[in-house]
Amino acid sequence: MNKYSKLTINICLLGAIFFSFSNLSAQTVSSSKTMESMVMANKYFMEKWPDVGKTIITERERPSNIWTRGVYYEGLMALYKLNPDASYLNYAVSWGEFHKWGLRDGIKTRNGDNQCCGQTYIDLYMMDRYKEERIKDIKACIDNMLATDKVDDWNWIDAMQMAMPVFARLGTIYKDNRYFDRMHEMYLFTKLKHGTNGLYSPEDHLWWRDKDFVPPYKEPNGEDCYWSRGNGWVVAALVRTMDFLPKNSKYRKEYITTLKEMFEALVPLQREDGFWNVSLKDPTHFGGKEVTGTALFVYGMAWGINEGVISKKTYLPVVMKAWNALVTESVHPNGFLGFVQGTGKEPKDSQPVGYDNVPNFEDFGLGCFLLAGSEVYKLTKSLEPKEKEANANKGSKGSKGSKGTK
Repeated sequence: MNKYSKLTINICLLGAIFFSFSNLSAQTVSSSKTMESMVMANKYFMEKWPDVGKTIITERERPSNIWTRGVYYEGLMALYKLNPDASYLNYAVSWGEFHKWGLRDGIKTRNGDNQCCGQTYIDLYMMDRYKEERIKDIKACIDNMLATDKVDDWNWIDAMQMAMPVFARLGTIYKDNRYFDRMHEMYLFTKLKHGTNGLYSPEDHLWWRDKDFVPPYKEPNGEDCYWSRGNGWVVAALVRTMDFLPKNSKYRKEYITTLKEMFEALVPLQREDGFWNVSLKDPTHFGGKEVTGTALFVYGMAWGINEGVISKKTYLPVVMKAWNALVTESVHPNGFLGFVQGTGKEPKDSQPVGYDNVPNFEDFGLGCFLLAGSEVYKLTKSLEPKEKEANANKGSKGSKGSKGTK
């Protein structure tokens, strides 16, 4: 190779690097824009649902402490921590009070969906530990589970997001390792045993939603069926669990390793527009923009960067590309979120998904969006001072130079 060829290659590499950074800069959403988008989307929902106890009616009537609303309140609490608006706190407390801090189907339920509301109940208890009523029922419910040897309840991967963070919170509050131990047993049963050999693919590093999708089940293009939001729930489960898991926990390595494996598998599956398809490995099966799975992946990756467990250099462009897509393409001027796939368990459910399509439940999609935004906000805030300082220094140097030429 002659020197001219080497020079050409080096120029091309420099150009590629410059393009990459320029592209990232164009896609980066400022912390103020991120907060503005979260506030606007949340305002739309709170104004649409001023009555926290109003039942949710789709094909049938459901109480407002079901999992979809529980996920929304997870997001609202994340927003409140960054933007302590009293109306947010009152909205959450009023919700808990309306339901008398109870669970759908009572304290004997073992269904993770019914336990999801407990995450917010516990968070509100931790803000006011004199209010024992806030934690009484969710603790009794999980204690009932500890009193048995049964560990196979989470036979669909969504359940881990609904319930694992509850166990982790109780373990931390009461300094009782039994919660962590049982949580991990149940997690491993889902990962390694449900569906015969577990719901996690050790080859693809993605999760089948439940036993119905374990091979030989295939998508139309012949690939395994990995549902975007289902994998997103696992990401959120691990993140929200590790937020409370002791730093020296023997289980932390497993959760971080699994997250890293999933993230590596997800990066090449990201669409050019920043979203992920509902069917991660079959873009032709109801392919298109989808908010919930994308938001949950953003949530996990941004958290990973903030916590220093994954490479900022590798994942920052992925996160910013996705978050830019969510903010600029899914948020309506009035705060409504488009491209949200409604409830279901696979790509074909709750279709069509589009900018103007209203899902059967609007709450959990917003919750996913707020969780993602909360971590992106922290990430961009950590980057912005450095950028401002660099620009200030650049301007300072420029001023000196101009003065010298006069």
